[in-house]
Amino acid sequence: MTYLIDRRLQGKNKSAVNRERFLRRYKSQIKDAVGRAIKGRSITDIENGEKVSIPVKDVNEPSFGHAHGGVWEVVNPGNQEYQKGDQIARPKGGGGAGRGKAGNSDQTTEDDFIFELSREEFMNYFFEDLELPNLVKTQLTATTDFKTQRAGYTVSGTPSNIHVLRSLRGALGRRIAVGGPSRRQLAEAELELETLLLDGAPLDAPRVVELKKLIHHLHTRLLAIPFIDPFDLRYSNRIKVPKPMTQAVMFCIMDVSGSMDEQRKDTAKRFFILLYLFLKRVYDKIDVVFIRHHTAAAEVDEHEFFHSRESGGTVVSSALNLLNKIIDERYGAGQWNSYVAQASDGDNWDNDSVLCRQLLTNTIMPKVQYYTYVEITDGPPQNLWEQYAQVPDHHRHFAMQKIVTPADIYPVFRELFKKQPK
Repeated sequence: MTYLIDRRLQGKNKSAVNRERFLRRYKSQIKDAVGRAIKGRSITDIENGEKVSIPVKDVNEPSFGHAHGGVWEVVNPGNQEYQKGDQIARPKGGGGAGRGKAGNSDQTTEDDFIFELSREEFMNYFFEDLELPNLVKTQLTATTDFKTQRAGYTVSGTPSNIHVLRSLRGALGRRIAVGGPSRRQLAEAELELETLLLDGAPLDAPRVVELKKLIHHLHTRLLAIPFIDPFDLRYSNRIKVPKPMTQAVMFCIMDVSGSMDEQRKDTAKRFFILLYLFLKRVYDKIDVVFIRHHTAAAEVDEHEFFHSRESGGTVVSSALNLLNKIIDERYGAGQWNSYVAQASDGDNWDNDSVLCRQLLTNTIMPKVQYYTYVEITDGPPQNLWEQYAQVPDHHRHFAMQKIVTPADIYPVFRELFKKQPK
């Protein structure tokens, strides 16, 4: 079998086309390998590259040969171990793990095919089937993002933008237009001279001499026309046009009350780190607002959101009131798609939980595209969960999930932000 490998340079990387083809061909195996790699690493290190292995049987190229055809059953003479119809067990062999004692088997094995995914490739596979649900264009607003597109040709520009074909086409047209009258006169003069010579006119006849001078003058005039002139040059013209984009804002709300111990806070932090990384990876035009609360709520920056040690009681409605205020003041007027993700242990004052449900149902949910609530507890659902469970009856874009251990973070995250059916 003949193998053709394209080893032309692609920028600074060799065989980039072959690598892209390989990633497309073994996409399912690579996704499985990425899923296995995720289980063995911290979420904070999730954006690094990864070495993945693919079984050799999956990367072997097919080969064709000539077979005898039909079913062949052969028992060699002198065989005392096997009878006709016996099934031979698979020989014992390893995959090159490198541990254990040396064996005396003469059988050879082949290691798995191992290659390294770059950070960009790893993140593409990790977030491939995730998205912000219900991301719709509420309003096309003015944006500073532009895209470049071709807009014909121009007579001025940089040498790197010269359009050779268009320039040569213009030069050919100019030469035809400028030399047209001279070529007609030349053809007429040559025809007249040929007629005179055929009629027996002498070479020193006045008309013959005059026609020869005219033909020489016309030839010189045609040769003086430049092959290409600066006037002929045409440059590719590119203009920047506004690129319509939708604006989205993500609110991260975390409970930091006394009932949230360090382990639960760490689990919530891991969930928001994953969510923050996902948003920055998938969407370019998105704002992220961090709100932490105990008895009082406050908008903080990213560092304080994850590292502050302030604690207290639990009043969840303070965070929802602050959320509603920020939406009205900065992200209202139908210009933003608002998304909210809330993490808590569910422990809240009973009367306040009822107030939270009312705030969500009547005030906040009509203003947001998607609201997710994650309860971090290893016990039965708390009073906040019981009240929130009534919200989906009125608003279908409200989702709830429960996290018991850090191992549940990734499955819950994928369930909350999986791609919606079209």
